[in-house]
Amino acid sequence: MATEVLLMDQVEGLGIEGDVVKVADGYARNFLFPRGIASEVTEGKKRQIEKKRAERLVQLQKEKSAAEEILKKIEGLECTIAAKVGETGKMFGSVGVSQILEKLAEQGLEIEKSKVVLAAPLHELGVFDVTIKLHPEVSATLKVWIVEEK
Repeated sequence: MATEVLLMDQVEGLGIEGDVVKVADGYARNFLFPRGIASEVTEGKKRQIEKKRAERLVQLQKEKSAAEEILKKIEGLECTIAAKVGETGKMFGSVGVSQILEKLAEQGLEIEKSKVVLAAPLHELGVFDVTIKLHPEVSATLKVWIVEEK
């Protein structure tokens, strides 16, 4: 059974302050209510949280604008990483998020590690599309070239 709750703080995957969402009874009772993240829906609580919600919406808009600026920078970049390769053409090791972030930093772009979406380290030579989730509504795709180290 579902319960309607008023979010008092941002919850990833649910919403921001002031949103009224339906969640499972146990989730509300055992997680949201004890942590003060949500409360029961009342008119008084809605009025109380409105100012906080308005401030949060302005902040989210600023974050989205900043993410769109970074998106424009990423669209023009290509990341080339040299990897050691054996005689058979197989790579030694793999290329992970940290190597990609190092190359971006060399090009003057600082991005948080948590924003790079890489399902598994890259174990082959070639061209790969790596998603960078800059904002819940803004994602960039970076072309990563893995080439043989000379």
